[in-house]
Amino acid sequence: MVRMPERARSSLLTSDLPLAVVLVVLVALAGVVLGRMYAGGLLTLLVAGAAIGSVLVSVVCRRLPSWLVAPLSVLGLAAWTLWSLRLAADRADLSGPLAEITGEAARNGIPRLLTAMIPVEPTPDTVLVPVVAAWLAGLAASEVTLRAGRVLLGYLPPVLLYAGAVYLVGPNAEPATRPTLVFVTVAVLGLALPGRVRPATADRMAGLPPKARAVTRIRLVGASTAGVAVVVALAVLLGPALAGMIGGRPVDPRRYVEPPRVDSLDESPLIRISGWALHPDQKLLDVTTQSTDDADPTVAPARIRLAVLSDYDGVTWQVGATYRTAGRILPETAAAPGSIVETVRQELTVAELTGRLLPAIATPREVAGARVAYDPATGTLIHPEGLTPGLRYTVTSAQERPEVNLLAMADVPAGAEVARVLRVADGVPESLRQLAEQLSESAGAPYTRAAAVEQFLAEHYLLVPDAPSGHAYPNLEFFLFGPRNAGGQRGTSEQFAAAFAVLGRLVGLPTRVVVGFRPSGDGPVRAGDAYAWPEVLFDGLGWIPFDPLPQPDTEPRPVEEALRPPPEEPPEPEPEPSAEPAVTPQASGASDGPADAGDGPPSVLLVAGAAVGGGLVLVAMLLLTLLWLRRALSRGRLERGPPGERVGGAWREVTDALRLAGHPATGDLAATEVAVVARDVLASAHGAGGEPAPVAAVGVTELADLLNRVAFAPGTITDQQAERAAAIARAYVAALRGARPWWRRLLWPVHPGPLGRDRADRRRRNARA
Repeated sequence: MVRMPERARSSLLTSDLPLAVVLVVLVALAGVVLGRMYAGGLLTLLVAGAAIGSVLVSVVCRRLPSWLVAPLSVLGLAAWTLWSLRLAADRADLSGPLAEITGEAARNGIPRLLTAMIPVEPTPDTVLVPVVAAWLAGLAASEVTLRAGRVLLGYLPPVLLYAGAVYLVGPNAEPATRPTLVFVTVAVLGLALPGRVRPATADRMAGLPPKARAVTRIRLVGASTAGVAVVVALAVLLGPALAGMIGGRPVDPRRYVEPPRVDSLDESPLIRISGWALHPDQKLLDVTTQSTDDADPTVAPARIRLAVLSDYDGVTWQVGATYRTAGRILPETAAAPGSIVETVRQELTVAELTGRLLPAIATPREVAGARVAYDPATGTLIHPEGLTPGLRYTVTSAQERPEVNLLAMADVPAGAEVARVLRVADGVPESLRQLAEQLSESAGAPYTRAAAVEQFLAEHYLLVPDAPSGHAYPNLEFFLFGPRNAGGQRGTSEQFAAAFAVLGRLVGLPTRVVVGFRPSGDGPVRAGDAYAWPEVLFDGLGWIPFDPLPQPDTEPRPVEEALRPPPEEPPEPEPEPSAEPAVTPQASGASDGPADAGDGPPSVLLVAGAAVGGGLVLVAMLLLTLLWLRRALSRGRLERGPPGERVGGAWREVTDALRLAGHPATGDLAATEVAVVARDVLASAHGAGGEPAPVAAVGVTELADLLNRVAFAPGTITDQQAERAAAIARAYVAALRGARPWWRRLLWPVHPGPLGRDRADRRRRNARA
């Protein structure tokens, strides 16, 4: 039996083992700090296990050659990492083979750790990096400290790991005061341990002559003194700066990482309401309520929320969310005082719903079965990979029922914190401002004002499924005041909710629009269940939903004259020039008597030929004049004036082309909706001719975006953008004209319609001026 030498055993007990414990504690404290932003204590245990395993391998293998320790430690790292990932996957209910889980975690570990929502759920992709970093730090520290005998240098990996953990947590947890004090105390105790001089160094010192030994000791003392001087100098220089940072707010590294983003369809899902309304039987979801705590059976089923839209720029209501990758557990928000909170657990299965927005009852607290990203400000969930048929997930929500009896006395908040939901975009029509003022004249309290807007919309307007989409200022103005025989005063829940939210902000109410579903119970959720509703924020009560939709089978009342905008005065007609009496002079010397017999009437053929020839000349001159005027009009629109006017001219070229093609864009459509119509017209025209439509080469949507910028930010349009708009307009007009029959192509450039409409537009602008 081989016995360990007594000197080696005493070295292990007096030097290696205490130092090994010190290193384990230093590495494990990084897990304690990092675990403050994780849900539960799993990450702290996994990091502590990595610290123990890495240091233990170095202690056991300290008698082996140094080149053999690293491979053995890497094998231990692989075993511990795989076990940690399997444990984290089981805790998070993530199924699948371990190889697939490991590959997914390796690819997305760092991005998801930096974009994860606080508290971070310990899943494979959020525990992989801390566990591997802790093991490597423990390996480097133990090898430098125990094998090389350099304790201070061996402290560097744990210090860097600890500093990285503090930086990664940032402002998302309380200051790590106690762990830092423990870290410093344990490090000092490690430095104070006896027997830290390497045996080889001691043997060399003993074999030196007395004179050389004294010189060596002087050098060691000098080096130690210089090191202490450097430390003291750094403390003096950096101490005040570090002390000044104690009260400051640490930097959050998540701000440097771009969170998951969604496309325009998910950013503004309000435009999907009209499409769903036209296909009410389309199955979008399946819902099963698994459990409901303290549920009131007399209350209707809860609304399923798809997205919360808080930002309005005068054209589109948008979510404006910053999504952070979240685990199963979502951050909690405090409930309103006195409100009843019910826990609702539902299982949802996606059918034909598309996009990334994930439906759930407000307010979600736990999501299982699907990877999600979450915006705490709006409570909106997304599935970053996109929805697919058959996706099944379970949501546990805290459904809050506020004390409605307090609404009449409740106030609304104000200030910078709610400026986002109080902002009214520039360009509000004067008719909307006047209507808001008249509705709020007799209403003092905030709830009374909200109820007045709700009642006005419900009593005066008609809910129809075939109303066109659009909630920009012109759309809302047409919805509120347009003639009924022309499609005004009727709309889907899109117009009702958007009109309520805009009028509410005009009377000082913080409002937002919510898009979701109103199911009748468990079972399929169809497109006909989709609708939008407005919400108002009250102090102490939170967001309260309102329902401005009219009751079924009720006839809307006509809008009172006092609430209508004053009619626009028609422009004064231009005075017609007075007709002067025609004077036919007679030639001097002409005879008043009968003509000579030789001067008889001209032949019929000669008269007919002269008439036809003169007519053709007049027609040709007219066509040439129209052609010249049309080309001058196009050049003036596209090449003259400021960039904003040229973008508007390019848009008028497109709308004139639609009129010439027999598809005029009505005034109730927004620019983005006209762009959709323009693309469809071009596609159908080329499809009828058997040729593929050059829709990709005609950026009508880009032109609509430029037009909206002209309306709401006119000073930002550049010459290059105006030239781009002109190119888009020319390409579209040429493509649409090329799809017409040959005789319509010939008449296209001489049609007088654009000239008349341009003249009418000029008259209207002059009348307004």
